[in-house]
Amino acid sequence: MIVAATGWDQVLDFSDYGELLQLVRNSIIAGAVLGIVAGLISVMVMTRDLPFAVHGISELSFAGAAAALLAGVNVIAGSIVGSLIAAVLIGALGTRARDRNSIIGVLMPFGLGLGVLFLALYKGRSANKFGLLTGQIVSIDAPQLSSLLVISAIVLVALALLWRPLWFASIDPEVAAARGVPVRLLSPAFMLILGLTVAMSIQIVGALLVLSIVCTPAAAAMRVTASPTLTVVLSVIFATFSVVGGILLALGGSLPISPYITTLSFLIYVACRILGAMRGPARRSARHA
Repeated sequence: MIVAATGWDQVLDFSDYGELLQLVRNSIIAGAVLGIVAGLISVMVMTRDLPFAVHGISELSFAGAAAALLAGVNVIAGSIVGSLIAAVLIGALGTRARDRNSIIGVLMPFGLGLGVLFLALYKGRSANKFGLLTGQIVSIDAPQLSSLLVISAIVLVALALLWRPLWFASIDPEVAAARGVPVRLLSPAFMLILGLTVAMSIQIVGALLVLSIVCTPAAAAMRVTASPTLTVVLSVIFATFSVVGGILLALGGSLPISPYITTLSFLIYVACRILGAMRGPARRSARHA
């Protein structure tokens, strides 16, 4: 019984919670902003069928962050460079789904291998190494928060400008192209926006589990509604709740932040899937009535 209690203390222990809460103020703000951005981008990722691309970008973003850590320069800048390189390669070379998946399949092990190499050469704190993979709850200082807010603003402005043509091109690219929408230009543009979002996400969630906030929120929302507007709203709510809720729960344990965020995100998806399955027969019965 003592061993079990000790084990659960590592997962949830809310003693001195108020004092700890003050230490992660920047992380909570960053998490809330990331939830909004990730929730929006998640809708386009799922609509354009790009979850695999998210994983590919995250691996090179991890390699860039690890290289920056080894070189002693800004980790966020390294993460952004890695993400943008991956986004440009995937967007420029992967015009067709099969080509895109092949490129991602090549980039993923290469990026992960580079990242592991850089971390093996790094002789600093092991927490810094581990944080790049699984996130760190107190890793966001004031300069990093400012950088994340600037990146978020860029992503939000870009999405606001491109949302309608991007949505049209995602739903029906042939008709969109026939009506003059620059479909070929929108694809690499969106990949760059996605790259910036992934680079932001790695600072909190870590490289291995970015999918939980860039893909899962919209996947859950699409299970309970077919309305584009409501899908966006629910996706943002789900992503924000997962990130901020995960940070608040992680305060009560000594584990990395990512298990809390990914668990909340997964539970939301399961609940939405069950709700969607329950509503399906109800809709069919209403149509036949």
